[in-house]
Amino acid sequence: MFGHRSLPGECFLTARYGIRRGGEPGATFFALTPDRVLDAVEVGGFRCTGRCLPLRAFENRVYEVELEDERRLVVKFYRPGRWSRETILDEHAFLSDLTAAEVPAVAPIDIGTGTTLSEIEGIYYAVFPKVRGRSLDELDAENRRRIGRTIGRMHAVGASRDAPHRPRVEVKRYISEPLEVLLAGSFIPEGLASRYRDVAVRIGEVAAKVLATARVQRIHGDLHWGNILWTPDPLLVDFDDCLVGPPVQDIWLLARGNSEEARKLREDLLEGYELFREFDRSSLALCEPLRAMRIIYMSGWIARRWSDPSFPPAFPMFRNHNYWNQEYEELVQIAEALG
Repeated sequence: MFGHRSLPGECFLTARYGIRRGGEPGATFFALTPDRVLDAVEVGGFRCTGRCLPLRAFENRVYEVELEDERRLVVKFYRPGRWSRETILDEHAFLSDLTAAEVPAVAPIDIGTGTTLSEIEGIYYAVFPKVRGRSLDELDAENRRRIGRTIGRMHAVGASRDAPHRPRVEVKRYISEPLEVLLAGSFIPEGLASRYRDVAVRIGEVAAKVLATARVQRIHGDLHWGNILWTPDPLLVDFDDCLVGPPVQDIWLLARGNSEEARKLREDLLEGYELFREFDRSSLALCEPLRAMRIIYMSGWIARRWSDPSFPPAFPMFRNHNYWNQEYEELVQIAEALG
């Protein structure tokens, strides 16, 4: 069943499944089987043992695969329609630049097809070497400074060139568009919807003014604690949402809020960061607007994916009135602090 293939690439897939690239990628994405995953890895000449383990992921489909030479690979199938080929290649270029500069990140590999981005049945996918690491729940000041140094090195590389096809951090993408989805789908309870909209628009007006003067570059974009592994040094993973935006985006996500504790955490991160790169401290004024933008964007993201069968069980409170009351109150607190 998982033996060596006699038909190369698309010929094998067509013979086996009767499906050519460009058929129905959305349906295929939800019906990926171990056979299809292993076929995708073997298309360039790799040989798998048959071991295929699905990994936890919402946006994409991700699997760990074992090769006959005992190496382990991680295969990421990109959700159809989300990113263009050029957008994904901008992600790969950023990762390639980082690894070339010896910044700890994991870049995709060529599996024998001549590129880091392949396609199967209309679905783009990439293969990464498996890296073992662990998350740390508690970090002392020195380890926070170590993370700051790593982020500073990443941003130094990120500023070296543009990523023209990646999303930009802007109010339209992070407030206006998700707000439209939430209101059109009646996800926000009727009695709260207009007030939620008003506070979101108010925050958007403040954020737009500050973002208009912010320096932007390639950044990770989604650098929460779960995307840092210790190997034993900090390793940055999951650049699927890499952006062009202000560097502070990769700082505030690790130190959320405006408490004394959050400010101290940011200071530790920046102490390490500034050993490698200057940081525009005036951009710290964006921490709370960016936090509000992410809150609205994430709810819009869940709403967009609500028809995906994995989302309702993963976010059971999303249709609950308390969910929206709490989110609204948090946005009001941020808006009042912004003045």
